[in-house]
Amino acid sequence: MKILIVEDEHRLSDNIRDYLAPQGYLCEQAFDYNQAKMMSGSYDYDCVLLDLMFPGGSGLDVLKAIRKKNMGTGVIIISAKDSLDDKLTGLRIGADDYLPKPFALSELAMRVYALIRRKQFKATNEMVSHGIHIDLLKKKVRVNDTPVTLTHSEYELLLFFVSNRGKVLSKMAIAEHLSGEMADMMDNFDFVYSHVKNLKAKLAKAGAEECLKTIYATGYKWIE
Repeated sequence: MKILIVEDEHRLSDNIRDYLAPQGYLCEQAFDYNQAKMMSGSYDYDCVLLDLMFPGGSGLDVLKAIRKKNMGTGVIIISAKDSLDDKLTGLRIGADDYLPKPFALSELAMRVYALIRRKQFKATNEMVSHGIHIDLLKKKVRVNDTPVTLTHSEYELLLFFVSNRGKVLSKMAIAEHLSGEMADMMDNFDFVYSHVKNLKAKLAKAGAEECLKTIYATGYKWIE
């Protein structure tokens, strides 16, 4: 799961990143208006943590741009501006939640998990496809009764495929999901091929075959 932290207080941004990253989130940071507009416009995120006040512009303008580009991205406003007008304006524009500063990082993590769970996984703690059971809380995978041990990247890849079942996902989209903006600096997609190959092999060994179709010269599609 990819998260964009839009927060000009570097220490707070780093604390959020350091708290969420060990929980399996790929966290990227933007510290001003231009960075926030560029990154939210160029890459897809599962959740954006958005301050309302930072150098160069307004967080509400960033929120408008996000909603114009992608209605599916979850947005949680994190701001010291806790007036009712600010909260209502953000929610009216399209924010999904509002958490006033100061807040406990554990509370933020719970809000992030709940939002992603609600938006992408239909408010369930388990995803099932082709006999593959994914426990979102424990981050464990099994095929029927057979446990499957996956690396962090393989687990994230499986979630990405299953939550986008029936859609053709390009190699670039997969690379961005796994590595964020670093994907732009890659010369090839060898690491994508490697992760997909390993994931398919582990699932097939456990009894789940023919789940993932290779679309020639394009990418991959998880069969519905």
